[in-house]
Amino acid sequence: MKRIASGGIFEDKIGYCRAVVAGGFVHVSGCTYPGADVPTDVVAQCAGALDVIGQALEKAGVSFADVIRVTYMLPDPEDFAPCWLLLRETFGDNPPAATMVSCGLIDPKYKIEIEVMALAPAA
Repeated sequence: MKRIASGGIFEDKIGYCRAVVAGGFVHVSGCTYPGADVPTDVVAQCAGALDVIGQALEKAGVSFADVIRVTYMLPDPEDFAPCWLLLRETFGDNPPAATMVSCGLIDPKYKIEIEVMALAPAA
């Protein structure tokens, strides 16, 4: 098993790591926009969360092409559609299975949180 930390502000506070490589998979925790200066625009927040995910995937030795499952969490489901183009561009020809859930997030400044599961690199 390999644990991957990102230095995110909640990792130490809550007691988790950004990603875990185990059992043939890379499990990436829910990611929001990094840092304290969070933009109000949902697409900008989505891009920031995807950047955090991309960095975790890279540290695990995989990419967005290896993602098999994604979960999008948004307090306001109306904010999801503006993100679709960016998400389509990110996953390209390798779309994963996906679910969007409307729920509260850890802080009201966040408009989207994204978690993924990817196939781990071959041993």
